[in-house]
Amino acid sequence: MSPIVIFDSGVGGLSIFDEVRQQLPWLPVVYCSDNAGFPYGPKSEAEVIARVSECLRRLLDTYRPQLMVIACNTASTVALPRVRQELPVPVVGVVPAIKTAASLSQNRCIGLLATPGTVNRPYTDQLIREFASDCDVVRVGSSELVYLAEQQLRGLPVSQVHLTEILSTFVHRPLIPDYIVLGCTHFPLMKAALSACAPDVRWVDSGQAIARRVSNLIQKPDSVSGKASHTAVFTQACDTIEALAPALYARSIGDIQLLS
Repeated sequence: MSPIVIFDSGVGGLSIFDEVRQQLPWLPVVYCSDNAGFPYGPKSEAEVIARVSECLRRLLDTYRPQLMVIACNTASTVALPRVRQELPVPVVGVVPAIKTAASLSQNRCIGLLATPGTVNRPYTDQLIREFASDCDVVRVGSSELVYLAEQQLRGLPVSQVHLTEILSTFVHRPLIPDYIVLGCTHFPLMKAALSACAPDVRWVDSGQAIARRVSNLIQKPDSVSGKASHTAVFTQACDTIEALAPALYARSIGDIQLLS
């Protein structure tokens, strides 16, 4: 069976992988971390577009997937139009789940926790105007949380003090958001730690919606048996890949390769 590709600059896209694996356990996945280009946040839009386009074309040539997911909000908001024109397979992107949070909010105050680039991008402004115009939307941009998620997945401790500081804008205000959108795919990996710092908040992300979208677009087999095995691909050899191995193996990702 042809796999799908899930692509991110780092390991945040594993939050999308987890949802796809839960809903479609029989579907093989090639998970690609563009660690040579990480992080995308400080890069210009032109640089991100060129980088994503190059990597996806190489992945297509090597693995012949039936569908590709850009599991990165930064890359999705700037690169989707180009790669959808270039590639002969469907490409699914990720956007902050502002519509979902606004539909669930009872106090009409929601939060957006994302990278600084996503928080300030015009695309995000449009989502808020379209789906949350009647809400007070509190935005917090954090690059540090991306690195903390990468650190946690490698088995290193994460400071609750740092997490509390990151969330302080949400909780030290008269009206606290009842739902906060995790607008970076790294951040759902930190959900348990974030909840410990803000127990009264509910967290919303795009993982389940992306998995449903994948299910609707792929070619389903007539019959399936057992669970699929998966592949992790990195764009650069480095020492930190070994530290990720336990987290990858726990997800039935047993094959680790470098992108040719």
